[in-house]
Amino acid sequence: MEERAAHRKIRTGTVVSDKMEKTIVVRVDRMAKHSLYGKPVLSSKKFMAHDETNECRVGDTVMIGETRPLSARKRWEVIEIVERAPILGNAAEEGAE
Repeated sequence: MEERAAHRKIRTGTVVSDKMEKTIVVRVDRMAKHSLYGKPVLSSKKFMAHDETNECRVGDTVMIGETRPLSARKRWEVIEIVERAPILGNAAEEGAE
């Protein structure tokens, strides 16, 4: 089983939505040269990924890996949380009181 896992794609991106149950949306950015002008162009793509523990939140940098189809649009799973986003909501509420 580990042999098959070695060939699966891995991407690193930012969580843009965590509103679903056990599912997050991850935006993966990549820089590529424009085919005619050669200027670097930022292109991004969104992937739906399975988050079994509902641990990820918006702004986290996560590593996702390919897996079997889990639903109609979900074919990736969270491997690890690379960097946690700061919690901004609680600090704003404490300052308002």
